[in-house]
Amino acid sequence: MRILVVEDEALLADAIAEGLRHEAFAVDIASDGEAALERLSVNDYDVMVLDRDLPKLHGDEVCRRSVAAGAEVRILMLTVSTTVTERVAGLSLGADDYLTKPFAFTELVARVRALGRRARPAAAPILERAGIRLDPHHRETYRENRYISLSRKEFAVLEELLRAEGAFVSAEDLLERVWDENIDPFTTIVRGTIRGLRRKLGDPPVVETVAGVGYRIR
Repeated sequence: MRILVVEDEALLADAIAEGLRHEAFAVDIASDGEAALERLSVNDYDVMVLDRDLPKLHGDEVCRRSVAAGAEVRILMLTVSTTVTERVAGLSLGADDYLTKPFAFTELVARVRALGRRARPAAAPILERAGIRLDPHHRETYRENRYISLSRKEFAVLEELLRAEGAFVSAEDLLERVWDENIDPFTTIVRGTIRGLRRKLGDPPVVETVAGVGYRIR
């Protein structure tokens, strides 16, 4: 999944982003409301973790405008307020979920995953195809009951291929969903990651490549 973290406290934003990247998510950061809307206009995100109290443009307005624009991103709103009235107000603007600061990071991850499942057609909790079994929650991968140790990016690429259920996924789509906005669009990193994934998955090969089309798990 690709996530936008909108938080003006730099240390907190970096901590959230690094933690989510450790869970194999692609993460971008915006430090104010205007920057958030700009990123939403050029990138497709599954989930936006949105602080309510933002400079330049309040989080409520970011939420309202993104919903009004028809953005498909799911919104997890963060706030220091604990009152029911404030939570209801945020949800009425179009937020999908609410989390009060301070929060346990494990809960943040669980809520992001839950919203991500709603951001596109629901997938089974365990993804299985061609003898591969991938558990997104525990970040475990097996092939024919053999445990396979994958890097975060290899895991994320494999998850995208399995979610496609046999359809091709282009290199451009993988860059969009697995890496963040700082990646060079002309990089060969997808090809290198696929190469490493094939090596670790072993024989017989299951990742098919068609030049100019993309990759799939047969």
